[in-house]
Amino acid sequence: MNIEGPSVRSRDTECKQLFLAVCCFPSARTVRIKVTLVFVCRTFGAMKYTSTQGGVSGVDFEAVLFSGFAPDGGLFMPEDIPKLDSPTLQKWSSFSYTELVKEVCAVFIPPEIIPRQELNGLIDNAFKRFRHKDIVHLSQLRDGLNVLEMWHGATHAFKDLAMSCVGQFLQHFLKKRNKHVTIVVATSGDTGSSAIESVRGLTDIDIIVLLPRGRCTPVQELQMTTVIEDNVHVFAADGTSDDLDVPIKKLFADHDFVAKHNLMSLNSVNWSRILIQVSHFFYAYFQCAPSMGPGPLPVVEVVVPTGGAGNIAAGCIAQKMGLPIHIVVGVNNNDIVHRTVQHGDFSLADSVRSTLASAMDIQEPYNMERIFWLLMDSDSSFIRKIMEEFQRTKKLKLPESLHKKITEGMTSFSASDEDIIQTMSRCWEENQYLLCPHSAVAVHYHYRQADNQIHSPTCCLAPASAAKFQDVVRRAKLTPEVPPEIKALENMETRSIPLEREDDWEQMLRDKIEDIYQKRQA
Repeated sequence: MNIEGPSVRSRDTECKQLFLAVCCFPSARTVRIKVTLVFVCRTFGAMKYTSTQGGVSGVDFEAVLFSGFAPDGGLFMPEDIPKLDSPTLQKWSSFSYTELVKEVCAVFIPPEIIPRQELNGLIDNAFKRFRHKDIVHLSQLRDGLNVLEMWHGATHAFKDLAMSCVGQFLQHFLKKRNKHVTIVVATSGDTGSSAIESVRGLTDIDIIVLLPRGRCTPVQELQMTTVIEDNVHVFAADGTSDDLDVPIKKLFADHDFVAKHNLMSLNSVNWSRILIQVSHFFYAYFQCAPSMGPGPLPVVEVVVPTGGAGNIAAGCIAQKMGLPIHIVVGVNNNDIVHRTVQHGDFSLADSVRSTLASAMDIQEPYNMERIFWLLMDSDSSFIRKIMEEFQRTKKLKLPESLHKKITEGMTSFSASDEDIIQTMSRCWEENQYLLCPHSAVAVHYHYRQADNQIHSPTCCLAPASAAKFQDVVRRAKLTPEVPPEIKALENMETRSIPLEREDDWEQMLRDKIEDIYQKRQA
């Protein structure tokens, strides 16, 4: 679609509306819509976005924000990732976490989309509810152990960092366009509660969350069911996280229904969440680098416990921007990312294995597609070819050229449940510091290196507070430390809609969405 002539701005708006109408979010992987939309670049050089599979390009940040998968089934990424020079990195090294988020966002969100002063205000608002003055805090423990606490937000999970910003971005555009969206999210725990907290009470957004009843931790479930707001609708289902995906995929496959009700999702397919997570790596580096003096900057290892590989994709973007980090990928017994890094084996296991680090119990880490695209220099035809093979067979042996590039920038390891328990116990014994099981995966790597007399600057990312995983803390024969706001959940009113096995889950969701629509029309 070529756009030129005197009515460029109005046609650009029409193109954006068409793009949002055809974007079908989670289901787009299976429904391959061959669409190429090229939007007007209002200012030469302004940041635009493309699909990893090449069918869509020239998309602006606002359109990407309200999208999930691209219409061709790929994932959105910036068309260009600028490399920062040494003076810029030196300047950024003194910035607070909030200031780094603003700088990183300004790289990827042009002022024509959100003026810089407004962008700064949105990010300031996003972090107002965080409990720690630094937003993200580095705990420096015994024998060089650095634990980056990313869980000081409303739900005690790192997802609050990105979700709080995304909520602000959504509200900014919805008010500007006088529109409303309904977010539909399935969760195994932290995603649902973070998404709820990011939009609770907002008039322009309704959110529907499906949780697997009895399969989250009690704290995670209460963080969702105790939010009594007109725009929050929680379904508690008798099923697994995989079961929850089925009705949602069916909903988003109905393009007319999606368009009528302005449905969207907020999992880490959404580029805006990856964008905020890029900031974690800059902050981790500047907190742990031994020196920022003249000459080559030192390399810092950043240890990332991961499931869906969203944080890994963000780390690879930081590397592309010139940050001298080495990414260490930590997984549990669900080890597809580890096998990919170690052996180039991107193949699904027979089933997801239940572990103590439950948020990492993921079978298909879709953000690996972003990583492959980054490492193969944006070769979308190559990515489309290998991802079509993976979708067809659920097995993929990476070409040697791609595997070589992966191993140049990252290493990986896996941690068993026993490793997690031993690490939690050791960290408490040596530091009187409680780790959540996911944070323990990262710290396990530090202890393994220290025991082998390998010493290099390392930062372990801690994605959640131990207070959310009290049963695992007790299994490590430790005593949970429960903050007042979590303890208070036990005495709060709860509200949820049960989804039983015999119910028609898809129809119940449709009825709720239609009810939201009718109330807004009244």
